[in-house]
Amino acid sequence: MRRKGHPTHGNRFIGNRNNMEVHDLDNEHTAPNECQIDEIIKAGHTVIFYPDSLEQAHKEGFDNCVYCIGESKR
Repeated sequence: MRRKGHPTHGNRFIGNRNNMEVHDLDNEHTAPNECQIDEIIKAGHTVIFYPDSLEQAHKEGFDNCVYCIGESKR
């Protein structure tokens, strides 16, 4: 689920700088040990991408979250 406020500002893709994974908020999985976007935000590990795209996240060295995006690119 996209979040409108800081730090995501409605973006679809966000990164977790702690583990260098990118998440798709339009396909977020919320079960324990899955995406845990709220915890990433609370910990201050959120990265947003310009432009807001999976391609840009990959260019910046982020790998796919296996839960919301799928197959790893590493």
